[in-house]
Amino acid sequence: MPARTNRVRRGGRILLIAAALLAVGGGVAWLSYGLLGLGSSNRQEDIITATATRGPFDHIVLEQGEVESSSNIDVICEVKSTGGGGGGGIPILWVIEEGTYVKKGDKLVELDASALENQLKTQKIAVASAEAAVISSEATVRTAEIALQEYLEGTYLSERKTILSEVALAEQELRKAELNLASAQRLAAKGVIKGLQIEAEQFAVENARNKLEAAQARLKVLDELTKEKNRVQLESDIEAAKAKWKSDQSVLAEEMDKLREIEDQIAKCVILSPADGVVVYANKYSSRGGAEFVVEEGAVVRERQVIIKLPDPSKMQVKANVNESRVTLISEGMPAKVRCSAVPGEMLARVKRVNKYAEPGSWFSSSIKEYATFIEIIDPPPALRTGMTAEVQIFVNQIPDALQIPVHGVYEYRGHHFCLKKKPEGGWETVEIKIGATNDKMVTIEEGLQEGDQVALNPRSFLHLMNLPDVEEVTDREKILAISQSGTRPGNGNAQDGPSGRNRAGGPPAAEGDAGSPSGPGGPSRGAMDPTAIVDRIFANADANGDGTIGSDEVGALDERMKDRVAEYDTNGDGALSRGEVLSGLRRRMQMGGGPGGGPGGGPRRGPPGGE
Repeated sequence: MPARTNRVRRGGRILLIAAALLAVGGGVAWLSYGLLGLGSSNRQEDIITATATRGPFDHIVLEQGEVESSSNIDVICEVKSTGGGGGGGIPILWVIEEGTYVKKGDKLVELDASALENQLKTQKIAVASAEAAVISSEATVRTAEIALQEYLEGTYLSERKTILSEVALAEQELRKAELNLASAQRLAAKGVIKGLQIEAEQFAVENARNKLEAAQARLKVLDELTKEKNRVQLESDIEAAKAKWKSDQSVLAEEMDKLREIEDQIAKCVILSPADGVVVYANKYSSRGGAEFVVEEGAVVRERQVIIKLPDPSKMQVKANVNESRVTLISEGMPAKVRCSAVPGEMLARVKRVNKYAEPGSWFSSSIKEYATFIEIIDPPPALRTGMTAEVQIFVNQIPDALQIPVHGVYEYRGHHFCLKKKPEGGWETVEIKIGATNDKMVTIEEGLQEGDQVALNPRSFLHLMNLPDVEEVTDREKILAISQSGTRPGNGNAQDGPSGRNRAGGPPAAEGDAGSPSGPGGPSRGAMDPTAIVDRIFANADANGDGTIGSDEVGALDERMKDRVAEYDTNGDGALSRGEVLSGLRRRMQMGGGPGGGPGGGPRRGPPGGE
């Protein structure tokens, strides 16, 4: 009995689990078919209609961007990288808090000058040694100059006078000897003396003459050779001493320059504000989202590296990255409007510049390129700050009077566009239309409808009421030729031109399962992961009333992943999701490496969120 009772209990638990699984499956099926409209009854009384109206039409490109100043004063590190810091830079000892309003001359950053102070001590010793060498060289030059003067005005003259005395004495001795010889010759003629004495007197004359000639030769050598030799030698000593003096002076000047440079580098370790402004750190991030350089105490900065930016609050702009499919629509000078959640109202602006080269991608981004576009804000309010997230509306085309309907009222089939129009007597008819310019909410109608006509929103849910004609598929070549012949600028309803992610053939997104859509089921290629196309499909499933906003009563139509992200994407906290908020949220998640629906893990998901 106990074994049988246990078997019965186990069987009961299995039945309960099976019933629970069936209930969960039924609930999921009910959510899928009921909330997403996959299995609804599609009753005619449930059709939501919109009226074709005439009025001003703005063809806009909607993007998210970041507010920055177009005129920034960069505060850079002017300390050379030899100043200490193992990575070839110099550490930050203190930095002012970001966001602080500073005046000209206020202290902004203090760098570590300890290594430079050690260099200063060593350099002072080198300067003292160079000064001693200069003093010694100067004394050597003066000594050499005195030696030359001493020889020319002393030694030379003394030696010359000595020789002159010897010459005079030799001349006197010669004359005396000649007189003695003459006297001896007279006496010999008288026979008083003998011939031997005359020879002795002759020898004395010769000896005196030789002494005179020797003295005269020494005088000539002194005047013509010895004096010049000693003068040249002494003058060369002077020049050598002067050259050594100049060399030592150059060494001293170089050492003094090094000393002043080190003192200047130490002074530059304290960075002062060059002007009034608000402190913004010049942090750098890699393409993978990681921090390459963060301004903080202990961070190492290199020479000429920007540490702080002081933006001019009177010259503000928005930098927005525009998808490559829409960048050709934008040109310099186009009017725009900027809206920030932290600043009330809208700000007038104009397109200042569109970069000609795409922004660098990252390893997790798709192959779709984006181009930086700068929108200048006219008369920015004082509350506007750099770094704020802004929504930019660029007015590509403005039509003062255009017939228009919501984009959700258009159905594309084989490159042709159709509407489900309500008949005056009741019932519905399928009407082929020719569309013009489009934006994220409305599409202009050039042919096929008249003002006051009632059209069904989201006709893809009521395909059983549509009577689609057997039309030939419009090829991409034919679409391009039609655009070029009409002279319509790409983007005026003929290209993907807004956050709604319309396909490149023009008009709203293709219906799911539409074999005639250029992209096949699901619209644009799923491998591209274009966030604007994903946003369009989210709103196509959830925005039932077609007002361009997913209200609190429409959140239930989102899939579970998107429901979990409503609070995150709702940046202004109004409980509703705008296209800009969803687009910005998706881009943030894709930049963080997650899937567009917020799933972790890094790789692209097969298919967008929002009920598909």
